[in-house]
This record gives sequence, C-alpha cells and structure tokens, in this order.
Amino acid sequence: MSGTSLTRRGFLAAACVGGLAAAETRPPNIVLILIDDYGWRDTGYNGSKFYETPNIDRLAREGMVFTNGYSASAVCSPTRAAIITGKYPARLHLTAHLQGASNRYHFTKVLQPSTRLALPLEEVTIAEVLRERGYRTACIGKWHLGAKGFQPSDQGFDVAYAGDEAGSTNDFFYPAWLKKVTLEGKNGEYLTDRLTESAAEFIRGNKSRPFFLYLPHFAVHTPIQGKPEKVKKYDAKSRTEDPQNYGEYAAMIESVDESVGRILDTLRDSGVEKNTLVLFSSDNGGVTSLEWRERPVTSNLPLRLGKGHVYEGGIRVPTLVRWPGVTRAGSVCHEPVVSYDYAATIAEAAGVQKSKLPAMDGRSFLPQLHGRKGARRDLFWHYPHYSPQKGRPAAAIRNGDDKLILFFEDSRVELYNLKDDIGETADLASKEPAKALALRRRLEAWLVATRAQIPAKNPKYDPAREFEAGAPMGPLTAK
Repeated sequence: MSGTSLTRRGFLAAACVGGLAAAETRPPNIVLILIDDYGWRDTGYNGSKFYETPNIDRLAREGMVFTNGYSASAVCSPTRAAIITGKYPARLHLTAHLQGASNRYHFTKVLQPSTRLALPLEEVTIAEVLRERGYRTACIGKWHLGAKGFQPSDQGFDVAYAGDEAGSTNDFFYPAWLKKVTLEGKNGEYLTDRLTESAAEFIRGNKSRPFFLYLPHFAVHTPIQGKPEKVKKYDAKSRTEDPQNYGEYAAMIESVDESVGRILDTLRDSGVEKNTLVLFSSDNGGVTSLEWRERPVTSNLPLRLGKGHVYEGGIRVPTLVRWPGVTRAGSVCHEPVVSYDYAATIAEAAGVQKSKLPAMDGRSFLPQLHGRKGARRDLFWHYPHYSPQKGRPAAAIRNGDDKLILFFEDSRVELYNLKDDIGETADLASKEPAKALALRRRLEAWLVATRAQIPAKNPKYDPAREFEAGAPMGPLTAK
C-alpha cells in the first residue's frame, strides 16, 4: 500500500482537521501487543507442549491465526521502526538494534554499514496518523528507537511509560529495574505485571473515546528471569528430550500470557471488547544461540536457527488478530504478512483515507481479516550485519513458497521451498539455477530501489583474527 509521499510536516498539515466528525461512527480501538524475542513455537496453539499459554491460545481461538506471520527483521529495533512507520528497515537505514552495528569484528570479510541510532522525527508514525484521526495514543513498554528527543512522546504518543533507547532491562524486579527502565513500581513487583497494569489503567481511562495502545513488553528478552514460584513449577516438568525445556524462560512466558489475559479481560470489563482490534506478535524469532549462560533459551524447531538470522527461525513469528465482527473465530490465514504491514492495516481499520497517509511499503491485510485473499507479492528482509547470535550479513526474498537468501560475505545464495521444506534443510540453488538467478535479480533490484546499505569488502580481512574483538562465531548449523 502506498500514499502520497508526505513528510511529517506535510502530513500534519494535510491530516483530517478536527479528528472525528460528530456524526461519524466511532472507529475501533487498536491494541498492539508485541513480545520481545518470542519464538514461533513458543505458544500452545502452535505446538509447544512445555510452555503454558492459555490466554494467547484463547486469542487464537477467538480470532485469526497467521501461519506465515513474519517480523520485518531478525532483530528488534528495525522491526519496531517498521511497525510504527510501515516502511522497510532497509529504506529507513535502520537495520541493526541500536548500538548494534559497530565494527567490533575488525577483521571480518565485510564491514557492516552504519545504521541510524534513532528513528528520524521526519518519519510519520502510525501513532501520529491515529492521533490526527482523534485517537488517544499510548506506548507502554520497550521503545528502543532513540534516546532523549526521539522517544515515544516525540513520535505521536500522548502517554509514554518506560520507553527510551534501552533494548532490555537489567532486572525484571523492582527496584532493580530502575538501572535501565524508568518506571516506578512496588518493591518486588515484576516488570511485566507493572506494564500490564499501566496498560489496563490506560484502557479504563479512555474507554469513552477511540484509543491506540501499543504494549511492547521487555519480556521474554534477556535477562531470563521469571517469578520463583513459576520457575519451580516448570523446572519440575522439564524434560531434556524436549528441546523446549528451560524453566525460567517458561515462567517468563506464563507471565506474558497472564498479561494478555489481563488486557483481554480489561477490554471486556470496560465494555469495549467488541469494538477493539487486538494484534499480537513478536519482534523477531526466539533465541537459540548460546549467548545466555551458554545454553539455548528456546527452540524454534522445525524452523532453522533463531534471532539474528534470516532463516525462518529468526523471522517467522506468532501473529494473531482478533476483531469481533470482522475476524471469524478460529480462522486461519496462510498468506504471508509482515510487521511492516501493521501500520497500513491499522490505518485502514481506523478508517483513515489513503490520501491522508504517508508513503508506506507495507500493505494492509484487512481483506484477509474479512476472509478474502490478498494479491501475491514479494517479501524482503535486509540484515547487513554480524549478529551476537552468529548471524552473518544477508538479505532475503520470499516469492510464493520460494525463498532465496543472499550472503554478502561471498555473494553466494541459498534457495529453499518453504512448502516442502519449512526447516530450510535442502538448498536448491544448484538444482534450480534459473529460479535462483531470477530471485536474486528481484532481490538485488529491491536493494537498489530502497537504497539499502550494502556491506563493503574489508581490505584488512584476516581469517586468523576474524572475530578476535568479539564473541567467537562459528559456521552456521541447522541445530
């Protein structure tokens, strides 16, 4: 979906004057719940036998499940920028987590391009679009898109709690979380609970008018730290033969699930449930590397790898939408959607005219919510960085069931058919060279069109010293 190419100033000047017309039907409330580092298989509805997610599963039963839901990036900040602008991270030149693109690996094959350390104020956010539509807007939780001057209150949010440049908390219990998260609480209070209560208060206080609640949790990102009583419960049921077996992580998931339940109950008790669109997702795949206490945090199997990689485990994420009267309970959509589609979808659901929107790369999936099919299109990812999870600089395209990955270090490609091989175990590039070449050309044309930043060859490349300035990075494996 695209509109006129408005700057932020131009958008504000052209936006609908006076918000909602007096006789106009009240548009739906919007609640967007974003979990941090939450894997595709970290839910009961999607097959987990270890994690307990009755409220997320309830949301799946009452709404629509997107089996091919994707994040815009394999890491957090780019996805978050894409969510609130509707633009590709590549176009925004915001392709790494904040402070995550330094060339600390001085002797690698390529040098990472620079990345913005804040979302520019010139970008029009979905919060600004909705505020001009008459919505009350709130961002409660992790922001990770800029420090002072570039925070939620500077980007269209009327209410903002806990959001700054921090990518994680140092501790999930108050008052220890104050070291990185500016949010008051009660002694011993759990951060997920505090954010949930603030979100519930916002809903109750704004039930008489349209509202947009963006609730990006710090959980289940590291530090992996659950409530002791929940940890004890999951440790008792953990089995080594199940690749999902980390009790502390499971405890965090249960707290997140309770948060979802609390939000759904608050919507019901406030009398606004039937006129509220709830969107639930994650910013990237679950962590499967050994970056936390030398053990995997979760397993995304059968998907390959996890956060920090453009393989499916790093970018395919749980995606649910419930909108009573629009989405059919228990419905399933197999068409791919990406988090850069959220802004366009939310704007259309809110009744914002396309002529009032800035240009967006994402496309509204409102037709799918109504049970109709959308037009086929290519999906793209661009992560030109070395990730802490051992990911290497790459870009990817999905066209139908085919997915091609281009690695920038040596320009090689890998080709997979996701319908037959969701785990990306059989590289078809050598068997289907014509298809691989065609997809590569489409991907490279997109990189040019978006002015994506490409890693440069490193004249100081030294394989003997390749990663001496950072954590060791070995070859990629499917396990």
